[in-house]
Amino acid sequence: IEETDPTTTESTVVVPGEVRTYVLEQQVPSATYEGEIVVGEVIPETVEIHTVEGHGDYAYTVVNERRVIVNPQTRTVIQVLE
Repeated sequence: IEETDPTTTESTVVVPGEVRTYVLEQQVPSATYEGEIVVGEVIPETVEIHTVEGHGDYAYTVVNERRVIVNPQTRTVIQVLE
């Protein structure tokens, strides 16, 4: 498997499959957030985010029972997992 930087296609970041798999396997409590969680939204400081092991450019959290992948530096939502 070749390591590549995330690419953007039509404002959607393509996240490596192993990052998605890691996030889907983690058991963390869901935070409650008033509002809609969408790509580009900044996760508030009150919501705990967790870094993805081996992939420091990605972090994740669970908000309103939805798993989201975020940029750990900016806390911006990169992808909402369905």
